[in-house]
Amino acid sequence: MSITIRRRSSEPVPDGMALPDSLHPLLQRLYWSRGIRTPEDLELNVKGLVDWHSLKDIDRAKSVIANAVVEGQRILIVGDFDVDGATSSALALLALRAMGAASVDYLVPNRFGFGYGLTPGLVDIARQRSPDLLITVDNGISSIDGVAAAVDAGMKVVITDHHLPGDEIPAADAIVNPNQSGCSFPCKSTAGVGVIFYVICAVRQALIERSWSFPHNSPPKLADFLDLVALGTVADVVPLESNNRILVHQGIKRIRAGCSRPGILALIDMAGKPLSLLSATDLAFALAPRLNAAGRLDDMSKGIELLITDDCDRARQLATELDALNRERRDIEGHMKDEAMALMARLQLNRSSLPSGLALFHEQWHQGVIGILAARIKEHYYRPTVVFAPGANGEIKGSARSIPGLHLRDALGVVAARHPGLIVKFGGHAMAAGLTLRQEDFPRFAKLFDQTVQEILKPEQLEAVLVTDGELQADHISLDTAELIRESGPWGQGFPEPLFDGLFLIEQQRLVGGKHLKMVVVPCSGNAPEEIGHGSIEAICFSVDLQMWPQPQVDRVRLVYRLAVNHYRGRRTVQLIGDHIEPA
Repeated sequence: MSITIRRRSSEPVPDGMALPDSLHPLLQRLYWSRGIRTPEDLELNVKGLVDWHSLKDIDRAKSVIANAVVEGQRILIVGDFDVDGATSSALALLALRAMGAASVDYLVPNRFGFGYGLTPGLVDIARQRSPDLLITVDNGISSIDGVAAAVDAGMKVVITDHHLPGDEIPAADAIVNPNQSGCSFPCKSTAGVGVIFYVICAVRQALIERSWSFPHNSPPKLADFLDLVALGTVADVVPLESNNRILVHQGIKRIRAGCSRPGILALIDMAGKPLSLLSATDLAFALAPRLNAAGRLDDMSKGIELLITDDCDRARQLATELDALNRERRDIEGHMKDEAMALMARLQLNRSSLPSGLALFHEQWHQGVIGILAARIKEHYYRPTVVFAPGANGEIKGSARSIPGLHLRDALGVVAARHPGLIVKFGGHAMAAGLTLRQEDFPRFAKLFDQTVQEILKPEQLEAVLVTDGELQADHISLDTAELIRESGPWGQGFPEPLFDGLFLIEQQRLVGGKHLKMVVVPCSGNAPEEIGHGSIEAICFSVDLQMWPQPQVDRVRLVYRLAVNHYRGRRTVQLIGDHIEPA
């Protein structure tokens, strides 16, 4: 895959703009290029959070839930099997218990037995617990039949979700979803865990107004749950617009101070991350995969139990089990990726004949890992990708990942509208979606998906582009700069972590872990290799093309990289994390 490296404007902040003079000039430039224009845009205090009142139907939702608490009704939280769903479930359960709800439990569908969301089959399981109220978290907006079954069984249903609704919405008692029609809440990118956090804020206010007798004679501090909000928000890869940045920043701040759930602290310890230096990147790449492994290979109940336990020993035990599951997941993913690449190789495609939209299916692939595989294939070929694995009753389950410019759910909606009955069901976001097909329909779907992507995307949109913040001065490639950037986040989707590019001399290069290129490099100033910067720096590129690297004959490369702080045996050094490497 060819990659174009494009730099953001490196111009300094224009004179007269209102960014604080106290900001490091590099930070001023980085913030400016990410849309920061005023000191208020940098405000990460909880007082800057958008108020919950503009969420459509939240008054009805808070009333239904507050009634259930006051009347001692049985409440059942129905979650999802990813990290957003697990943190949402844990937050709802813990917060309602803290507010004095007499009976609160959770139910999360097993990915392999029930599939996604509140299905009629899951309602049958729920009925065994005799709930008066079902609250869905991170799901429910597409559960037409499931909600109908719950209502028929005499349950009240409150849906809290953030996924895009279809043409029909469920007949629930209340639906809180910033993406539903008529909702004026401005933060449309709020994750599922953020939505239920706002609902809990409203319920707390409703109980205060009713002079409810809270446990310990005091309403719970809802800031205590921001560690869960931060983890779920980052893991769901939603854009970090200002409201989400506040939620994530405040959650990380509490985690760093040790004011977090024992399960989250156990995951951090298992990942070997320094607590006081934890970043959003650590949540995304160290904690989330371990928690996600429960839903991918086993049962997300194990992940939820980790998040709700107050027992530190129990938390360590569960974190150890999840770490083992994550290692197993990586092994399965590696085998599936090898099979996928072999399948693509057998098609003997070159760049010009590569489909615009890729759809892959293998009868031996694991349903719990197809989402990760779709992301890997998408990254390798820079194509919207759908990966399928066998389901039940002759159906196959698909997980899709997209590239900028293609809204996946809308694209699947086009296919479904033009070819009724082809897609059994589908749902999701702009960049990620899930769907179900009959196995015999896979070849037809693959062709139609490719055609639809061709219609939507222009050829130039299928060329991979790495957008960087330009070249970093040699004296800025330092531990101080790395720490400054880390502390100036949170960085993430929609507010990208700074990415730089430049020329480097390679002093040493070798493989570690069988597929990662470890190097010692020296920054070059300009194009002349003899114009050397301030000294040797460690660099690593993960999962390199083993047909290209290492190359002993190559001593000068162009790197696209992030600055990171490497912790080893109590010593901190700057390290370059390479996102792309090519001979210079």
